[in-house]
Amino acid sequence: METTQRTTVRERGLRKGWSEQLLWMVADVATIAVASILATFVRFHITPLDQARELLTGTLSQDMPLNLVLAMPVFFSVALILVSRRSHLYEPMRITTVLEEQRLSLEACLISGLLLTGALYLVRAYRIPRTVVLMTVILVTVGLGLRRLLYRMALNRRFEQGVGTRNVLIVGTGEEAQALRQHIEKIPHLGYTFKGFVEVPGSGEGGVPGQVVGTLDTLFDDARKQFVDEILFTSHCDRKTIEPVLIRARERGVDLRVIPDLYGGLAWNSPVEYIGQFPTIPLHSGRVPEAGLIVKRGFDMVFSTLTILLLLPLFAVIALAVKLDSPGRVFYLSDRIGKKGRVFRCLKFRTMVSDADQRKRDLMEMNERDGVLFKISNDPRVTRVGRLLRKYSLDELPQFWNVLKGEMSVVGPRPPLAGEVKEYKLNHLRRLDVLPGITGLWQVQGRRDPSFASYVSLDVTYIDNWSVWLDFQIILKTIFVVLSGTGT
Repeated sequence: METTQRTTVRERGLRKGWSEQLLWMVADVATIAVASILATFVRFHITPLDQARELLTGTLSQDMPLNLVLAMPVFFSVALILVSRRSHLYEPMRITTVLEEQRLSLEACLISGLLLTGALYLVRAYRIPRTVVLMTVILVTVGLGLRRLLYRMALNRRFEQGVGTRNVLIVGTGEEAQALRQHIEKIPHLGYTFKGFVEVPGSGEGGVPGQVVGTLDTLFDDARKQFVDEILFTSHCDRKTIEPVLIRARERGVDLRVIPDLYGGLAWNSPVEYIGQFPTIPLHSGRVPEAGLIVKRGFDMVFSTLTILLLLPLFAVIALAVKLDSPGRVFYLSDRIGKKGRVFRCLKFRTMVSDADQRKRDLMEMNERDGVLFKISNDPRVTRVGRLLRKYSLDELPQFWNVLKGEMSVVGPRPPLAGEVKEYKLNHLRRLDVLPGITGLWQVQGRRDPSFASYVSLDVTYIDNWSVWLDFQIILKTIFVVLSGTGT
């Protein structure tokens, strides 16, 4: 039983972030390809188009042998990927410093360059000029270092703005816990946001007034309320205490780390990772579809940009109609709750009278939805133009700007109001695990269903079964729903 459990933990660690590592490998191969093409152009003055044409037609000159076009980039790519994996260059960037990453990158390029020259010697590729090989290695070294530096700078900037950080709870209140908390807060580029301490009964550790959010018994309820991604154990607990926590962490999809202590063999064979200067042993690491999320974000940006540019004339017409129909602003700004509880300003065309929010209290008894939702037919606050905009969901169009800013996605759960979130139960908070969307599964399947339970169920179904293909299906169905004019 113990051996099986240790093997499972190790296999999970080995599978961690495989899709993200694959993206880095593809980027390295692309860098090598570009570098080899540039080196060949400088040496032989042959453009990439000419190279491709001669390769396809079989008319390569004697000075431009086939192995120069194919062998060198292939050998270099294989060598660089193997060395980079060995140096952990494809691991999460926050676990190393900038200088350490640059050092490892330089070291990997130089070692790969030596392996490349050895491989070319073994296959007797004597006609490949040494200047081309040397220039390729130099260009790859500079390119990889610069690419990683720019990516880290962009990532650090996002972390400093609180975007994309991982929320953490620290179990324990002793000196190690407080030191770890200070370390996390002093170094923003680690990408962590401290959410509080969790007290371990009977541990004998001193308390931290005002910073303890709960005890070990309420750990996962507290983690749910704080949208926690990782739990860090600094308190020395026995195996009987840790094992149930590990099981629940796997069930809840929360990463679990311990400040090194083998816990009776539970952490044997697990890799050691560093958060700054603190070594940790990951006991569980949730599988996040990094590649899919990158594709989703790329699609959001392209789709939103094209939509805004193509519909600018329609935006102008709607804005003029809203302004002429009733006094007040053209756009309606509403504070909404986004991913992990972040507040953002949601943008819509105004469809109600200016004092609609104040008049809502007088209409509560007419609410046709159950739970925390509010909706009434023939709402007296809706303007004439507003009814038309709502019928075809045109009032939602400005939210593509929220998508461009990264506050929303094209597809996802609708962003709730703060007042609605206050009435959520713990299981309802799952809706806030992902970016809210302009459209979603509920909008195309349960739009007229007044049940809040159905509303949450469809959103959770979307989160659990998310894929790029599912987003595409929802967008197609949304088009038909909008054209049918079923909005209210």
